[in-house]
Amino acid sequence: MAGKSIKRSNAAAIEWPTVVLAFFCYGTWVAVGLLFWPSYPILALILLGFILALQSSIMHEVLHGHPTRSALINEAFVFLPIGLVWPFRRFKTLHLRHHADERLTDPLDDPESYYQALWMHDDLPPTMKFLLKINSTMVGRFFLGPWLSCIGFFIDDAKHMIAGDKVIGKAWLLHSIGLAIVLPVVQLGFGIPVWLYILVPVWLGQSLIAVRTFAEHQWSEHPEGRTVIIERSPLSFLFLNNNLHFVHHKTPTVAWYKLPKLFRDRRDEWLRMNNGYAYPNYFALIKAYAFKAKEPIVHPVLRRQAEPGRAFKPRVRARSISGLGSAPVPAEPPKE
Repeated sequence: MAGKSIKRSNAAAIEWPTVVLAFFCYGTWVAVGLLFWPSYPILALILLGFILALQSSIMHEVLHGHPTRSALINEAFVFLPIGLVWPFRRFKTLHLRHHADERLTDPLDDPESYYQALWMHDDLPPTMKFLLKINSTMVGRFFLGPWLSCIGFFIDDAKHMIAGDKVIGKAWLLHSIGLAIVLPVVQLGFGIPVWLYILVPVWLGQSLIAVRTFAEHQWSEHPEGRTVIIERSPLSFLFLNNNLHFVHHKTPTVAWYKLPKLFRDRRDEWLRMNNGYAYPNYFALIKAYAFKAKEPIVHPVLRRQAEPGRAFKPRVRARSISGLGSAPVPAEPPKE
């Protein structure tokens, strides 16, 4: 199966389950804001957090070319940034670069790596090193991870826009237009203070996604051993079956609702392919790594300091989507 691929041409022109899911997500967001918030504010805030996590998963689905064959139509399904945080086009650019499996986990090449090169880590102030240490545990990633990711990402993108990067600037312009619609709906339509919306639903939504991403990738000499499989979880729907992350990486154009059968049909083969990097569920991860680091902060292959006096061409770098390291500035991906 390693040599086989599932061709995009076999996919439906319109993937209706994803279309329905997108309307369900935004419709539920409106319903909870209008109907639940006035009478059950705490429940509403929690439900909104789950809805925002689902919308983040839909964004991930869309950037991989779903639910239609038109990139612009697909983008329209997630144009309203109810999660506030990530400009869709920035997320798309960085995430598609992340799918170069031979570069997975390399903090210089993988925009979603949580590892750092030794010389990067050595240059950090003690406070940041301490925060990164906490962030290496599952509980730390849940509570602290969203803030580290977002703040670092925002600062670095701002630097590039000030320096004149028009591609990044356009992504943020489109995001700002979406925010100009979403924020008044939250504040005036729902009656939820924006600061509270950020502090609870937005933070919770990002934290739930952090549960999924915590162990998605680890360093391995073999690229196929770098991506995890979480076999089952009540959160599978929230993550759109991306808990079967290795299956997604090997078949990135396959729709979310087809991944479970694809895994079940060849379970043993998938587990052999990724060298058995798998957990039965997220509870097993929490039990093992709630307060214990699963991975070192410094990438195992990049522990050595750069050799002094050696000539090299500096890379242009940008904050990774994890907010914790540096990666080359990626070009805008080709239109689908």
